[in-house]
Amino acid sequence: MMFHSLPSFPLRAGRVHEVCGPASPGFAAIALALADGSALWVREAWQVEALHPLGILPFCDPARLLVARTKDQTDSLAVAEEALKDGALPFVVIEITRPLNLREGRRLQLAAQAGGATGLCIIPEGMGSNAAETRWRATPVFDPAREDSTLMRWEIIKNKSGTIGAWNVCWDAQAHRLHVVPPVAQRPGSARTSG
Repeated sequence: MMFHSLPSFPLRAGRVHEVCGPASPGFAAIALALADGSALWVREAWQVEALHPLGILPFCDPARLLVARTKDQTDSLAVAEEALKDGALPFVVIEITRPLNLREGRRLQLAAQAGGATGLCIIPEGMGSNAAETRWRATPVFDPAREDSTLMRWEIIKNKSGTIGAWNVCWDAQAHRLHVVPPVAQRPGSARTSG
């Protein structure tokens, strides 16, 4: 598996991270694809959207993914905390529907640290926890020159152990790797590119 380097990605194990934005499920799928082993995806049962195995297939074998549907966010947090603490599943995604308080965020961090697992909270914009190691914003990017629809803009908007920044990225399903893609205006042959 090859990977073009991005600071703070792949996500640091033993920590809980956050992602917001319309492409956050894609971010989570790529993070899952680059993690070893199986994963747990926790979401509340009332959410009408569902994870579809064919949607996960370009990133990883859907058989690696367990989905837990809980009654409410309190149950989601409990399931995620236990899974992170256990460490049997190295990657846990939890969809957050209300802001986490500092106690909840800290409990998730301590559980991830105890189990050596990586946690990723998919959060609505503006609902981040102070306890998160990193917070990312993932948005789709339209590029008429590309045939696929996987181009995204990833921004680190919070980073406890490094810098922040922004990159355009694209998942290569055949090579099973992430490419950092220069913006259109900076690509060779672009009208704006000098030299």
